[in-house]
Amino acid sequence: MFKEHPKGLMVLFFTEMWERFSYYGMRGILILYMVASLSDGGFEMDDATAAAIYGIYTALVYLLALPGGWIADRIIGQQKAVFYGGILIAAGNISLAIPTLREFFFPTGLVLVVIGTGLLKPNVSAIVGELYPEGGARRDAGFSIFYMGINVGALFGPVICGFFGESINWHLGFLAAGVFMALGLVQYKFNLKHFGEAGLLKGQSEDAKSQAKRSFGYGIAAVVALTIILTLAHNSGIVNLTLNGMAAAAGVVIIGLAIFYFSYVIFFGHLETIEKKRVLVIFFLFIGAALFWSGFEQAGSSMNLFADRLTDRVVFGFEAPASWLQTINPLFIVIFAPLFGSLWVWLANRNPSIPAKFGLGLLLLGVGFLVMMWGATYTDPNGSGVSPGWLISTYFLHTLGELCLSPVGLSSVTKLSPKPLVGQMMGTWFMGAALGNLIAGLVAGQFETLPLPELFGNVAYIALGAGVLFLLLTPWLKKLIGDIK
Repeated sequence: MFKEHPKGLMVLFFTEMWERFSYYGMRGILILYMVASLSDGGFEMDDATAAAIYGIYTALVYLLALPGGWIADRIIGQQKAVFYGGILIAAGNISLAIPTLREFFFPTGLVLVVIGTGLLKPNVSAIVGELYPEGGARRDAGFSIFYMGINVGALFGPVICGFFGESINWHLGFLAAGVFMALGLVQYKFNLKHFGEAGLLKGQSEDAKSQAKRSFGYGIAAVVALTIILTLAHNSGIVNLTLNGMAAAAGVVIIGLAIFYFSYVIFFGHLETIEKKRVLVIFFLFIGAALFWSGFEQAGSSMNLFADRLTDRVVFGFEAPASWLQTINPLFIVIFAPLFGSLWVWLANRNPSIPAKFGLGLLLLGVGFLVMMWGATYTDPNGSGVSPGWLISTYFLHTLGELCLSPVGLSSVTKLSPKPLVGQMMGTWFMGAALGNLIAGLVAGQFETLPLPELFGNVAYIALGAGVLFLLLTPWLKKLIGDIK
């Protein structure tokens, strides 16, 4: 598989594989750990609080990819960013594994994982691109192999971390995530020679680096000052900060920033007319992506709780951990991604347009939640649980929707962006993912208070409505896109 590719690709394959193993393994048990009773080793949080923490955590993972890329580009380079990020991720998971002083180590661990992922995630992909300066089909093949590493990690992370966490001890699950991330770092560090110049800081003068460091310092100082001010205001009773309120406020801030940024670029960005039209299309893709991820990312929250409390997971006398159902999506990705790639090539000129694929993705997401709505009508909190087939069918439909929307969205943003703004426009894609994760957490917080058929039905109707709207807007959006396919 790696024979015709740079040796560095295999190093990055395993680095990303173990990082995704760590992320999805830890994510698979996170909300279950928070809501578990004190006697079972959990925090015994209510669903709303746990889901708000989950939503804020997963949103920040994507948001911090923006400063993570900036730090690598201007101060330390991608190679160091990946290494330091991996250290923080491992340290964060090990902090979560410490059973004493949990009120300190739990939030500390989450913060460390968020910062570490923000450093590692965008920069490991950047190094892959630099390994292929010639571009072309060989580079595409390299990214396909790399993408497989992501899904292999996502497949086995919940299996191993879920088994240790749910069947033995929650802290062992987090420890497994940290240990395997550390192993990935060891093989990365000892094979840096295979990267050559890829991922090193280039073209930055000492003055530029100094200025960047000062800007970074100002940014850190501003965050610390804001945190202190809000803490003092909360403790003095001036404001009442709640996790749900903070999550909702964060969503408003992200939406406001997106509207402000796109408006500024379109009206004051000195772009040509065709570029303005395409930036407007990216704004619509941002909305579509946020809506899609707000449903899709409930896999780790509301659907994880559904698997834990209301699904019959007994197979031949063995009760499978609820988090094992998190492996269904990456398994379907591994199976169907090559088929979808071949399908788009085979369709050629009949290939659906970018907005049409977004519409299909949202429709498949909505149909998946209709399945969940149907399955939820058979649940009985005092019964043995419904068939896991309901969740498996939903994940199947959601995976098809992901394959219609996610790779297409990533590719489309790079095609539609004005050349000087490609990096910034990719940042808006991460913002859409962050907003979607945040909304997913807030929706999952209603798991206890809202009848499940109504909860899943509301998500289904919003997704279906958005999908229909995208299909209706397709002719207009195609005109804005112009000759880009």
